[in-house]
Amino acid sequence: MTTTSPFNRLLLTGAAGGLGKVLRERLRPYANVLRLSDIADMAPPIDDREEVVPCDLSDKQAVHQLVEGVDAILHFGGVSVERPFEEILGANICGVFHIYEAARRHGVKRVIFASSNHVIGFYKQDETLDAHSPRRPDSYYGLSKSYGEDMASFYFDRYGIETVSIRIGSSFPEPQNRRMMSTWLSFDDMTQLLERALYTPNVGHTVVYGMSDNKSIWWDNRFAAHLGYAPQDTSEVFREKVEAQPMPAEDDPARIYQGGAFVAAGPFGD
Repeated sequence: MTTTSPFNRLLLTGAAGGLGKVLRERLRPYANVLRLSDIADMAPPIDDREEVVPCDLSDKQAVHQLVEGVDAILHFGGVSVERPFEEILGANICGVFHIYEAARRHGVKRVIFASSNHVIGFYKQDETLDAHSPRRPDSYYGLSKSYGEDMASFYFDRYGIETVSIRIGSSFPEPQNRRMMSTWLSFDDMTQLLERALYTPNVGHTVVYGMSDNKSIWWDNRFAAHLGYAPQDTSEVFREKVEAQPMPAEDDPARIYQGGAFVAAGPFGD
């Protein structure tokens, strides 16, 4: 439970997704009212502290109505896997623009943007990166998240809307393969990171890698130290289980690139 004062109303987009369902419960201490949105079906409100508002992120007017009356936005909505560009465009590119425009119009000054490790997915696994490393998107999905980070930077410079862009590694109950031993982010650590992203003052546009305290890491969070994020979990407790899996072939992208299989997905429609 947080010791900070809750926001009056928080908006969570992508609330019907796998991670969104987890955050729906975990964000309750941070808001008097949690507004939940997705294009997919969502469970009805469990009490008067929840608002369920279906919304297509590609619909500008609908997003503007969605954002009205909220104090901060946790933007986890959009396509979360590699797909043809046309499918990425509406939700992930137009959608993030609509979110920031609505924030500008309604005076929302804090956004938490669910970016992704796939903005740097074409780096090799033996390289260590920080927030200043040039982006190397591995997919149309990664391109859309890179665009979202540029949108966050622009809206801070131009309009003073602060954003913490979380380059989420792999947030699941446990790491599912060898690559995730480096990228895993536990749900508890994700919750702590969101709390720090919501309440830390003067973040400007901060980029932080979303990972737990794993033994083998590819990312350096020194430029996000002001958030005070201190992960408590580690993938090491799952090492024996993960390493019982067959070793990927030497030319398997999951063994070479930080973005894993995303670097080889598509092309689509050929």
